[in-house]
Amino acid sequence: MTVKTFPLSPLIRLTLISLYFALTLPLPFLNDFTESPLPTPLLWVGIVLGAIALVAALSEKVILDEEKIQVSYPDWVPSFFRGGWSLSWSEIKELKLRTTGQGGLVYYFVPHREEKAYLLPMRVAGFAKMVKEVEAKTGIDTTDIRPMSQPWMYLILLFFTLLLLLVDLWTISVALNQL
Repeated sequence: MTVKTFPLSPLIRLTLISLYFALTLPLPFLNDFTESPLPTPLLWVGIVLGAIALVAALSEKVILDEEKIQVSYPDWVPSFFRGGWSLSWSEIKELKLRTTGQGGLVYYFVPHREEKAYLLPMRVAGFAKMVKEVEAKTGIDTTDIRPMSQPWMYLILLFFTLLLLLVDLWTISVALNQL
């Protein structure tokens, strides 16, 4: 049995984790600088818990085998936090296009029983290969399916995140020198 795994794109993971730290790391230093009543250790605990939650959310992977498509998370991610799903190839009736509130396009697997639709994961590494595999297993034409966001979008976001991290380093150094 051939099993193919498609994890979330490393570029997307790196960009989003970097952005998280760029937005949160200065907070404890600024908290001390502004003499806020919120205890700084509590901020650090919140940042660490938020980082764990973000890494958990970004640990999604798509597993394809001869029988089904499955979205899952590692065992350390609690099921109440991010539940995965599984759908056998024979259950899939179609891929239905929907527009997002921001004008993007997403696709949902619609099973024959149509009680629930399942979002096609679009931010995985090897998206084109995964879609071709879906087409081979279901017979659904996927030639028009493109990933929701292109790599250049995340490269631009990563560039500006790195600039923000430089500003953060400057902010932290100023805050530490003022204490």
